[in-house]
Amino acid sequence: MSITQPLPRATEPFVEFASLLRENGFSVAPEQTMGFIEAVGLLGPRDMNDILQAGRAMFAPPPDRRAEFDALFRMKFLGQSIPVPASGPDEDEILVGEEAAGDSEPPEPDDLNEAGGEATGNEVLSTRRFAGVDEIETLRRFRRVARESLPVRKSYRRAAANKGDGWNMRKVFRQAVQRDGEVIELPKLRRKLRQRRIVLLIDVSGSMKDQTDSYLRFAHALAQAGQRIEIFTLGTRLTRITRALKVRNRAQALNLVSGIVADWDGGTRLGDALQAFLDIPRFAGFTRGAAVLTLSDGLERGDHATLVDAVEKLSRLAWRLIWLTPLAGDAGYRPETAAMQAIMPYLDSIEDGSSIAALCERVLSLRQEAA
Repeated sequence: MSITQPLPRATEPFVEFASLLRENGFSVAPEQTMGFIEAVGLLGPRDMNDILQAGRAMFAPPPDRRAEFDALFRMKFLGQSIPVPASGPDEDEILVGEEAAGDSEPPEPDDLNEAGGEATGNEVLSTRRFAGVDEIETLRRFRRVARESLPVRKSYRRAAANKGDGWNMRKVFRQAVQRDGEVIELPKLRRKLRQRRIVLLIDVSGSMKDQTDSYLRFAHALAQAGQRIEIFTLGTRLTRITRALKVRNRAQALNLVSGIVADWDGGTRLGDALQAFLDIPRFAGFTRGAAVLTLSDGLERGDHATLVDAVEKLSRLAWRLIWLTPLAGDAGYRPETAAMQAIMPYLDSIEDGSSIAALCERVLSLRQEAA
């Protein structure tokens, strides 16, 4: 006789909401229900709007039924008995900056935006809608290969091995005790290998608008392939999106990112964002001995001195500091902006970041450099 473990009581409202959607003709799979519960736990919502956004991302209601979905949500979680509006604007397509200029406030960033401080109305520039991709096969192949091909480093932990650089003295003493002091063999130890951390810093400013979607699809593939991956967006502020991109379904993950990042297509203050990154000890610790890849055109509008200082600090912490720019897709590209020329001495290289294929090849090549 099997005993079914009951769900925690705290999850019951979310399961009941999924049932309510089914009763009203929405197609809801069990995986979507579990994904909804996991997303709420992942985001640590501060208000009902955060839960609504997670529900939209996981259940993906059709655009023509979005208003009905929202009404069912309010009925379940807020106890509102209101008629479903016949039509209305798609809230995901409303500029949050415009919304902030009215009566309502922009949604609060959750714990994924760990740089501190809420996004202001001016910073919340627009929501991001992710289009279909034509690099699906490239990313699928990358995920398959990268699981065994990402760079590694020697761990401080050791394991038994036929060949090694140290003796397993514990095993030697055990042999001696068991055989009256006689040692037949000298077992060896070798330092274990572990994946080297990769830190991806993605510029989401206006000048990078054409590349942002591709970069985030690549970031999702990397997050799925590797265990020690950290991903941040940079623009007018700093946002950590690692946990959102750990959601396996790409569309759901990118929808989560769309609601987390507040400064899409805005100005470029890379220096300030990098300084904010380094000012948080945990974030700075991610870069120690890591491969740090910055995906940006380097068109800094802030103080060059701030950017130079941040990059110089990163270069001291990182194992590799690589700048991947879409401008380098041109064979004749040479860094000409004052900001890029100023940081060049602290970079290991400036390379092509104009396509997903180029990004995939560069990440996979790190394994050879780490050997």
